[in-house]
Amino acid sequence: MFSIEHEFDATVVTLVDEGSVNLMEDITINMFEDVITVEQLDPRTDTVQKISFSLHQIQELAAALDLPEGVYKLQQDGKTG
Repeated sequence: MFSIEHEFDATVVTLVDEGSVNLMEDITINMFEDVITVEQLDPRTDTVQKISFSLHQIQELAAALDLPEGVYKLQQDGKTG
């Protein structure tokens, strides 16, 4: 399950791990104009872990999800090579 909320300066997507085994804490993705952050509560330390991505890194991640093993570089037109 997931939710999408539009706030003043960001779009927030929350991913909820559903099921019966090995459940993980919710993941919150904050999409701002120039950066995307991914946050998840670490129950061992009771702190929120946060990773920041540039928009270029997210584009590369999105492309990587559909590619086989290898090393790639995105071209200006968004294609991989």
